[in-house]
Amino acid sequence: MSFEFISKLPTPSEIRHQFPLPEKLTVEKHRRDQEIRDVLTGKSDKFLVIIGPCSADNEDSVCDYVSRLVKLQEDTKDNLLIVPRIYTNKPRTTGDGYKGILHQPNPEKAPDLFEGLLAIRKLHMRVLQESGLSAADEMLYPENYRYLSDLLSYVAVGARSVENQQHRLTVSGMDVGAGMKNPTSGDFSVMLNSVMAAQHSHTFIFRGWEVNTDGNPYAHTILRGAVNKHGQSQPNYHYEDLRLLCDMYAKRDLKNPACIVDANHSNSNKLYKEQIRIVKEVLHSRNHSMDIRRLVKGVMIESYIEPGSQKIGGHIYGCSITDPCLGWEESRQLIYDIAELIE
Repeated sequence: MSFEFISKLPTPSEIRHQFPLPEKLTVEKHRRDQEIRDVLTGKSDKFLVIIGPCSADNEDSVCDYVSRLVKLQEDTKDNLLIVPRIYTNKPRTTGDGYKGILHQPNPEKAPDLFEGLLAIRKLHMRVLQESGLSAADEMLYPENYRYLSDLLSYVAVGARSVENQQHRLTVSGMDVGAGMKNPTSGDFSVMLNSVMAAQHSHTFIFRGWEVNTDGNPYAHTILRGAVNKHGQSQPNYHYEDLRLLCDMYAKRDLKNPACIVDANHSNSNKLYKEQIRIVKEVLHSRNHSMDIRRLVKGVMIESYIEPGSQKIGGHIYGCSITDPCLGWEESRQLIYDIAELIE
């Protein structure tokens, strides 16, 4: 095998022992977990807004961004529950390029997984401490989940991962909201099968242990658009798509039917400004149909301080180095608009 074993990394338990989450923050995180669960189960009629950079590439600018969400959360607390999007892993379509702060704490230097593990834990802990907002992250590598499991209030499984058995089984052991995206093919059945698998109990191997899980009743769907055989983006946020998903949920014995609409990726064809229009169309569909209103619990939005994106090494503070994002002023206004439109 052509593996070069570089160094043995600390286990999640060792990292968590070295950098423990203070009890006060643990209590706050659990409170946020329950708020999100209440939205997904329908106990709360608040609307989830999962928003933040495409990738969390810089600790200071990400924390600056999240600090700006605090006032918006206070202003919209009667209607919205804002969840910062802090994605510390970046899936790559071809496998090439920047893979996120876990791999490269400094995007301009070589990968360093040990420093990356410290960086992602420090980042999530600082966000929670400074803002009181526990975050969402993508579970790109299931065995890495426990490095952050005491910090995350929401987990997403991406379009390339949702058909993978280890991802599904790992979600079945979580007690927080977990969104399963439709695969890049757009197949709703695959997405719903993933939710079903995640909601069931399982026995499997995890980090060298035989483990049992109880199933995660908070696993749900995320619509992110699809790509056809010609590589063209195919959106799936329209009224007819949401109606179809309602009907397919009704034919399956799944707990807590819920959907989040990802306004970027293939839904916007990565035209980041289209997210504003897409979110408003989704809200219009919710207001038109009570079934859709009950199903669609929130939206995902890619947003940062500066609009658009830049190349690595561009050094524009708060500007994405991966997919282009809405800028702060556009994002701020959109959040206030969402709060008004869901009333």
